[in-house]
Amino acid sequence: MRDFHAPGRSPVLASHGMAATSMPAATLTAIDILRQGGNALDAAIAACAVLAVIEPQSTGIGGDNFCLYAPAGTGKVVAMNGSGRAPAGATPEKLRADGLTAMVNTSAHSVTVPGAVSAWEKLNKAHGKLSLAQILAPAIKIAEEGHPVHGRVASDWESAAPKLAKNAAAAKHFLKDGKAFAVGDKFAQPALAKTLRAIGERGAKAFYEGEIAADMVAALQAAGGTHTEADFAAGLDVAEFVTPIQTRWKGMDVYQCPPNGSGLLVLQMLGVLGQCETPEGGPLGVTRLHRHVEAARLAYRDRDGFLADPSQVEVPVGKLTSDDYTKQLRALIRDDVAMRELPPAGMAEMLPKHKDTVYLCVVDAEGNACSFINSLFESFGSGILAEKSGVMLHNRGFGFRLQEGHPNCIAPNKRPMHTIIPGMVMKDGRAIMPFGVMGGHFQPMGQTLFLTNHFEFGLDLQESLDLPRLFPYAGKLQVERGIPASVLDQLSRLGHNCELIDKPHGGGQAIFIDHARGVLVGASDPRKDGCALGY
Repeated sequence: MRDFHAPGRSPVLASHGMAATSMPAATLTAIDILRQGGNALDAAIAACAVLAVIEPQSTGIGGDNFCLYAPAGTGKVVAMNGSGRAPAGATPEKLRADGLTAMVNTSAHSVTVPGAVSAWEKLNKAHGKLSLAQILAPAIKIAEEGHPVHGRVASDWESAAPKLAKNAAAAKHFLKDGKAFAVGDKFAQPALAKTLRAIGERGAKAFYEGEIAADMVAALQAAGGTHTEADFAAGLDVAEFVTPIQTRWKGMDVYQCPPNGSGLLVLQMLGVLGQCETPEGGPLGVTRLHRHVEAARLAYRDRDGFLADPSQVEVPVGKLTSDDYTKQLRALIRDDVAMRELPPAGMAEMLPKHKDTVYLCVVDAEGNACSFINSLFESFGSGILAEKSGVMLHNRGFGFRLQEGHPNCIAPNKRPMHTIIPGMVMKDGRAIMPFGVMGGHFQPMGQTLFLTNHFEFGLDLQESLDLPRLFPYAGKLQVERGIPASVLDQLSRLGHNCELIDKPHGGGQAIFIDHARGVLVGASDPRKDGCALGY
């Protein structure tokens, strides 16, 4: 039971259906779809489409999607990889000829063909109950009428204003008198509404072929991209159902999407941490935080060395998540000192900056559970707006490398290393918790912090999301302000280079399914503007 004298909120409880997203209007949309007869997947797509309108810095139809879906009564988890591929003309030689020595976040070369719309349609056809037109109707209405800008959205928007100013169309439609939209300003996207309506009426083909695709291609070619309408037409079928990866942890099965996503880091870190006894001092104790950071440093080292598109490069998932290998990693972690240097793995290099994403989850009355994540990567993606269609294009290709021989080197029709990772916990053949934590590269760290907060240290779902976070990044240990000064001092003495960060790490949602009592328990991260609702 939480301290009701202290700031915070309780988990949300319900018995029929529940949704948790990063914006109230999106959560309400999901609940409305459930009440209209849609299932958890319908509600997730509808909520995500709304977020594409009202949280435009984080997500959109110009981005990518990953999903884990657990249909009730099947004991199975379905995984969707909705990440797009680089255009056919994207070669390292072409980029170097254009003067690039590394990927640039605002370059058209960092825009892969968006995969989200392909994924939405395939998920809807395979597992949905309502039509795309019904599902997208709430987002279309909001895009036409406008919606007031919320606090976290406004903060991110202000930070991204210089990027938006670089693109004439983005500056025209996403800045007001040269400045970001402020809290309470109403923001409408009529061009995006028209595009969403076309997708609802004619399906994903309306996005990947014809005038909408032509508009996106024109915007990218004007910015120096190699994209063609043929590249976009090929993107219609880019999303694919894949076999999820999993690990056994504390009597539960934790599921992730396979590479090119980075869910294997979650499994790897849980494998390492699962070999440790629960330390004294609680979830904010120095030993717990130190071990978690060290496990993360090792896992992210391996990610930078090996994670890439498995259709073009072999990714040793089995080895990296095996008991033998995680035992070797555990043996490297000492409680009395941080590792000064990590043992070599691949070609690890400094990570790019943190990114923006939306994560949401829905559980319906039948027990179907959906874990859903959609992203533009960085805030407002590439900052390149296809003006006629209203599509802001992501910059997921910024995750590529230009080093020849690196498994994640850019190549034609290749998928980049991806950060967005939905999570699902199963027990005894039933889904017990769809969950996720946003925040670009932070996501595996965030997921494992959340899972251990709840299942190991006994915090309730909301407390598990609320707890202050930290993340090893670029040689520093980035910490939120809520971690006690005494703990930071001890971490520094162990050898960690601690620094306070301006914006908090990520944001997350989760819904726990209490099968024994027939109760749904939902939580939403205070680092975002959203909430959990149930009925």
